[in-house]
Amino acid sequence: MSAQDAARRYCFGCGDLNPAGLKLDFHLKGKKAIADFVPKEEHQGYPGVVHGGLVATALDEAMGWAMYAVGVWAMTGKMEVRFRQPLPLHQRVVVSAEVIRNRGRWLELRGEIHSQEGRLMAESYGLFMRVPEEMARELEETYVEGRPASRES
Repeated sequence: MSAQDAARRYCFGCGDLNPAGLKLDFHLKGKKAIADFVPKEEHQGYPGVVHGGLVATALDEAMGWAMYAVGVWAMTGKMEVRFRQPLPLHQRVVVSAEVIRNRGRWLELRGEIHSQEGRLMAESYGLFMRVPEEMARELEETYVEGRPASRES
């Protein structure tokens, strides 16, 4: 495994090699990024509930993947999270996001987490800034060229 591939696979949100990470395995459906997530004990805040910071992390990761779905490389500039319901441990939820507006240098994104029953658990709004062209090329090489085929849809 190349150093570049290893670095990509240690991403806290989606890396499959990071033992402490969330291991979110996103698939792309049109312009939307979607992943299932089953929180474990190590994700706990209050007893039996996912830590709010990890809820925000999952939403931030989803919004990052939504940018990938539209072929844009950008980084979080601002993010707001609204917690609707506590996320219980050991219950599958669906994390998703999509680009809602392309403002040139800036992109607006919306993320959501839903329970298995479809109940809205948390939502986010993000403002992401495009990275410089050279950095975008490096990210493209790291994340697209080295991406396992099983992650594409």
